[in-house]
Amino acid sequence: MSFAHPALLLCLLAIPAAAAAYVWFDRGRDARAAAWARPALLPNMVTRPSSWRRHLPTALLLLGSGLLLVVFACPKAKISVKRQDATVILVVDVSGSMAARDAQPTRLGAARAAAKRYVDALPKGYRMSLITFSDHSSLLAPPTHDLGSVLAALDRAHTGPQGTALADAVARAVGVAKTVTVKPGVRRPPATIVLFSDGGQTAGRVTPQRAAQRAKAAGIPITAVLVGTRDGVVRQEVRGGFSERIEGPVQPATLQLMAQASGGRFVSGVAAVDPKSAYDGLGSRVGHTRKTVEVTAVAAGGGLALLLVGAFTSGIWFRRLV
Repeated sequence: MSFAHPALLLCLLAIPAAAAAYVWFDRGRDARAAAWARPALLPNMVTRPSSWRRHLPTALLLLGSGLLLVVFACPKAKISVKRQDATVILVVDVSGSMAARDAQPTRLGAARAAAKRYVDALPKGYRMSLITFSDHSSLLAPPTHDLGSVLAALDRAHTGPQGTALADAVARAVGVAKTVTVKPGVRRPPATIVLFSDGGQTAGRVTPQRAAQRAKAAGIPITAVLVGTRDGVVRQEVRGGFSERIEGPVQPATLQLMAQASGGRFVSGVAAVDPKSAYDGLGSRVGHTRKTVEVTAVAAGGGLALLLVGAFTSGIWFRRLV
């Protein structure tokens, strides 16, 4: 407990002074009553209340007054609150196979819509980042509280080459999560990776197993969302005005491996995406911090409540305030 104006606590000296005055006044009641009748006759004339009942209303009034005097000093208290600080990294596949139309409007379009659900549901105070990848990865939005920039980056994403450097992108996401700066002595906020892909790895230098191990070691689980079906087909324009038909069935095994090995979760399709469950899991790993809050209202409320109770009991029992 601390006070913004501790010098004003000197006002509390009025409470023991008032208590001493009350005791002095109470001791003089018998002498004043003896002036009107003999002490031996007083028990037959009035009923003397019990000692606790006689002094309780005054004690409540003095306690209430003391709390109200404390209010002038603006009391503050330190409480433990949950840290609203975490990082969510969206990793979206933009390789050529994501142009397949076995998801509406395309695999990439379905992934974009699902990713935006994560943006919309992001708890206040959390950061978000966006990485896209094909045969290489690109950081489109570093960890930020500006969700508008993340949404704009999602809208700019488009399909590219056929290569899929899936594990490289996940490894980069782990590195990005580690770059979040905090105050000295404060633990790095927790992070999670949400990966949207049709699975499989055809490019890159990092293996899926190795990327998952890095995420696990950093305490960053991967939520892997499978996008598309086994019937995906991509039509690609070639020279001479012809088009090439390329089959691109989803490959869930790689995504399942990475999710399981990192301590995350595999989602079998964009329809099953549930941002709340991912954020609930992340929230359970968010730490606590000590925060100083002003408790003036609490002290004022307690003081007024004691004053009212003291006045009420005095009025009911003795038909007077004190």
